[in-house]
Amino acid sequence: MKSNVENFVGFIEKAVIFVILASTITAIIFEILKMIDDRYVELADLLLLFIYVEVIGMVRVYYVSNRVRMTYPLFIAITALSRLIILQGKDSNPELLLYEAGAIVLVALAVIILRLRYVPVLRPIEDVDEIQPKIKKK
Repeated sequence: MKSNVENFVGFIEKAVIFVILASTITAIIFEILKMIDDRYVELADLLLLFIYVEVIGMVRVYYVSNRVRMTYPLFIAITALSRLIILQGKDSNPELLLYEAGAIVLVALAVIILRLRYVPVLRPIEDVDEIQPKIKKK
């Protein structure tokens, strides 16, 4: 019974991942067709395509390892915030620019903190919380 439920949930996961991949590819095609139709490419368009590529990379990593690495959504967030800053224009409120730039710095710090866990010096020592038995002298 349990294996049937696990197989069904696994199938649903793979199906949703396929839908995300197909939707992302469709969005890329529509964006490229829009750029061709407009005969103009802006930096915001390129950043949107980069976001789509990051989503495809996240789908690939999930399909291969059945895990989502937290750095992918954070990179997508940084790119989306950068795109938002670019789309605002010159007459927008300067305080918003500071808030968005601060959000980018916070997300970048989160990426750095997540990367620090791979530094060997910062890894926890095994058995550090265990109480060592006292050795009796003879």
